[in-house]
Amino acid sequence: MSRTSQATLGRRLYHPDRDEIRLESVLSALSDPIRLRIVRELARGHDDMACIAFDLPVSKSTCTHHFRVLREAGVIHQYYEGTSRMSRLREDDLEARMPGLLSAVLGAA
Repeated sequence: MSRTSQATLGRRLYHPDRDEIRLESVLSALSDPIRLRIVRELARGHDDMACIAFDLPVSKSTCTHHFRVLREAGVIHQYYEGTSRMSRLREDDLEARMPGLLSAVLGAA
């Protein structure tokens, strides 16, 4: 295994499987204005965005926390592309688990 492959394996991030996504976790994750802002940006047609592409009024460590909460709730999927952590909305998974929830939350926001 190449050194690059080993480094990539060491940077795997936890994501709940589709059937592990829970309503209370998703609602809790979406209840924060910063996290809701992140989700809105991703929902605007940006399939994959680097964390640094978001212009958020919080520190880098706080951004990291917000992205982790969204990822662990099953709202976003993150992966490494080089040194950037890319994020995308798990629209299909959320729609399968909670039909209409994401569009209702985004429509109300």
